[in-house]
Amino acid sequence: MFNLQMSHPLSSLTSGAISSPFSQLRKLLAGIAPGHEKPIELTIGEPREAMPDFIQAKLDEATALYGKYPPIRGAEEARKAISEWLAKRYVLPGGVDPERDVLMLSGSREGLFFACLPAVGRKDVQGRPAILMCNPYYSAYVAGAIAVGAEPVYLNATKATGFLPDLDAIARDEALLKRTVALFINSPSNPQGTVADRSYILKALELARAHNFMLFLDECYSEIYTEAAPLGGLEVAAATPERFRNLVVFNSLSKRSNLPGLRSGFCAGDPEFIEAYGEVRNMCAPTVPLPLQHASAAIWRDEAHVERSRKAYRDKFLISDNVLGGRYGYQRPAGGFCLWLDMSQFGGGAQAAVTLWQRAGVKVIPGSFLAQTGRDGTNPGADYVRVAMVQDSKTIQEALERTISVLR
Repeated sequence: MFNLQMSHPLSSLTSGAISSPFSQLRKLLAGIAPGHEKPIELTIGEPREAMPDFIQAKLDEATALYGKYPPIRGAEEARKAISEWLAKRYVLPGGVDPERDVLMLSGSREGLFFACLPAVGRKDVQGRPAILMCNPYYSAYVAGAIAVGAEPVYLNATKATGFLPDLDAIARDEALLKRTVALFINSPSNPQGTVADRSYILKALELARAHNFMLFLDECYSEIYTEAAPLGGLEVAAATPERFRNLVVFNSLSKRSNLPGLRSGFCAGDPEFIEAYGEVRNMCAPTVPLPLQHASAAIWRDEAHVERSRKAYRDKFLISDNVLGGRYGYQRPAGGFCLWLDMSQFGGGAQAAVTLWQRAGVKVIPGSFLAQTGRDGTNPGADYVRVAMVQDSKTIQEALERTISVLR
């Protein structure tokens, strides 16, 4: 558990009090042999669909640019491509200014982490600053909070709350809101696959503006869906008189374009925050090499490869519908590529993960490893396992059939 009396902000990370879910899984399964001659790995959210076939040609076109330092805000070409993509993807009256509203990131993970630096410095608070985050959460949120000396406040996202944090409960806590400098929300959420609707995003934005904190929307799964395209935060904010004030969204090519190794992403939103964030990044954050930015611009402008990936995920979720039916509380997620399966009748997520590995050779992540004990004293992931649907359709079908054969 997180210790609020720690002697140094980073001690809870270096001591192992908070650790990677994959480190926890290695310890959980240590010494346990897989119960099948062909183990199936469904833990890491690493997309394995086809990359854009033109990427190497684009990198080759810009080889000479490895000899130049990349501008910290991103090359004009890349920022323009991102702003054009945003304007096509969402309804954005007035568009997005590539000069003022966009920053290139070395993937969204480092961007989410470093965003905590300017967030904690833009608001004077009495006592310890607080950074609120959906729970389950992405590790960069809590690492960023701890690195700046803020208190990570875990907002349980459960079935009862629609698998998103209960904003009404937060709105009633004036003492906490006075200390709050940022709120992280993931939509589509990882691992539950929930998409925040317009009223939810607007409520979060109004809360951020009323109490002068930053709303950070992590939208890295926005392009993975089988039915309706998820709504984006910029679209909601653009319809308000204050447009992007107090809002920054994060996205990348990792999930959309099956390029987790490219390390190319962006953040966009509040121009005042973007300006301050750019100054912070200029001092300490990684930059994206210019050839990668050149390739990224072409990738953001191409939708054909994205639709091919969506077709592959549709096929895999159709398999899930047919194999799982109503087992484990399964419902096809609105976005993302994970299943969030209720294993409470099998001893909870950790026990089910051991059973699946030991008896079926299927490796999944216990939900408790993706979350912390929330404000109500419970871990919202304790009953669940996360299944990353990143293997091919045939392998996914076999994994799910093995699952129901041992967890009946």
